[in-house]
Amino acid sequence: MAVTTEQQLFTPLKDITQERTISHQCGVTMNDSVEARCIAEILEQRPGIKVTYLPAMIRVDGEGKIVFDMAEISEALGREMTPHIFEISTSTHYGRMVMIDENTVILFGDMDEALQYE
Repeated sequence: MAVTTEQQLFTPLKDITQERTISHQCGVTMNDSVEARCIAEILEQRPGIKVTYLPAMIRVDGEGKIVFDMAEISEALGREMTPHIFEISTSTHYGRMVMIDENTVILFGDMDEALQYE
């Protein structure tokens, strides 16, 4: 089955052009699990967030920053979600991930904004 341009997640190498701009995108890739689906369902309701369900993974992409509220995730999940369990759920990320406190993890696409937490 051919993938349409709208469904295509990765750009073919021949179509990539170098730009001298800064992207403020950030995102996570999670192994498909109960926790990952819960996180994705919460985030896909937010403006500027794109969630892509793949056969064994879930990818979440955003612009600027993505805030992960552990209390919100815990409530939707029906059990406690901590920043440490959250990190286990995310197999990889791009952007700067900062644990603000025991309830909040923020993924920054804008590195200048992330610097205030150094």
